[in-house]
Amino acid sequence: MTDTKPAQTGDQVPVTRTGLALAVIVTGVLITAVDTTIVVLALPEIQRSLGIGITSVVWVIIGYLLVITILATQVGRLGDMFGRVHMYRVGFLIFIAGSALCALAWNEASIVAFRLVQGVGGALVTANSGAVIADTFPASKRGRAYGFNSIGWSLGAVLGIVLGGIIVTYISWRWIFWINVPIGIGAYAVALRVLRDRGKRERRRIDLAGMATLGLGLFGVLWAMTKLATATVDLVLLGYLAGGLIMLAIFVIIERAHPDPMLDLSLFKIPAMTPSLLAALFQALGNFAVLFLVIMYLQGARGLQPISAALLLVPGYLIGGVVGPVIGRLTDRIGPVLPATVGLAIQAGAFAIYAQLGLATPLWLVVIASVVNGVGNGSFFPANTTAVMKASPPGVFGVASGMLRTFSNVGMVFSFAIAILIAAHSIARGLAFAIFVGTVSLHGTLSAAFVQGLHAAFYAAMGLAAVAGVLSAVRGRGGFVQTGPAAQADRPSRKTG
Repeated sequence: MTDTKPAQTGDQVPVTRTGLALAVIVTGVLITAVDTTIVVLALPEIQRSLGIGITSVVWVIIGYLLVITILATQVGRLGDMFGRVHMYRVGFLIFIAGSALCALAWNEASIVAFRLVQGVGGALVTANSGAVIADTFPASKRGRAYGFNSIGWSLGAVLGIVLGGIIVTYISWRWIFWINVPIGIGAYAVALRVLRDRGKRERRRIDLAGMATLGLGLFGVLWAMTKLATATVDLVLLGYLAGGLIMLAIFVIIERAHPDPMLDLSLFKIPAMTPSLLAALFQALGNFAVLFLVIMYLQGARGLQPISAALLLVPGYLIGGVVGPVIGRLTDRIGPVLPATVGLAIQAGAFAIYAQLGLATPLWLVVIASVVNGVGNGSFFPANTTAVMKASPPGVFGVASGMLRTFSNVGMVFSFAIAILIAAHSIARGLAFAIFVGTVSLHGTLSAAFVQGLHAAFYAAMGLAAVAGVLSAVRGRGGFVQTGPAAQADRPSRKTG
């Protein structure tokens, strides 16, 4: 049986300070979300400034997401072991340090390495944010809190795009990282005052073998996919792909035998958990790809400047931020199934609108599709997060939160490669990749062919959203476990040695 001991906790957060507590949590999510998208429009300047190859510069994005993906469940487990708020604060410090180092980067190796450091901090923050909310707020108010947390993701994504365009255009790409430092320091200082660890701490093992095999597996497959976006198939590419798949197979074997695995398979016995996690995976596979695809369309096919492309996407993210808290409160009253499922249906409709874009389409249609997508996102995220945390026993809030982020991040990482490969089926692979990086725009017949490829990718994203919607609908109300001592007693125990 897993041993537990009481955490060293302070008093409950006073009602007058819950707003500050939520503000700190949302700020942490916001700055990590900002750094997911802020580098997109800065890639051309980073490439030119540091002399990075076109196939390597994308790892400035993928490397950050990959580290967060690999560490998500384990740093959530560290939160269960040493205190979720404590690890959340540590994440802030590492993220601040990584941001400063990225701003000082001098070559390809340094910028990629420092983005990995930044990813470690981002993993600690994002994986523990849901668990900190679960510890801080009563069950009757968590949906609302998760709704505000979704604002962090929505606002962070749009701020990343807009700030990236403004900073790169008028200042320097290095300031896309420097800007995190004062914000992070301020949020950390407030977190020291208003956030306290609560509940019990679990004595758990860190699954190093699982982390290693998952990391190597994802790296091998992603390296092969990004190479395929710019080159033809060869033995080296096949070797990376085969090696990655073998590592992923070994990862599954290790997880089945490990006494305290990276992915806690006992949680999948909870009826509502599996469809909720898979819905997050398929939603991320489609949704994150769309951001790249729309930017490629606006810059590559329509010839817009980065800042102009970014401003067209702002309304959708703002609407998503407004919708999130409203849906969160609704979820508290009626449960997560209907809001999450309807949100995914709305999102699929947005992708269908994007699939109608052409070379002469009025740009206001992009704004409409962005707004519809924002409504779908704002509906799905708080409801699905509530479903996962409501299904999770209290003692493993950190693990459940980390697993949710892992599934979402795997979808985000692979969505980029999938989007590029599908969109590039009608033009040269290397050309599509250059369009994404921002170094090439198209004209004439090539532009028309590229738009056809984008249509195929948008329809693929719509299909992924539909799969997520089905998974969301079938989980049902009866799958949620009771929280509290009864739920903890019912959870399958694992020996930790």
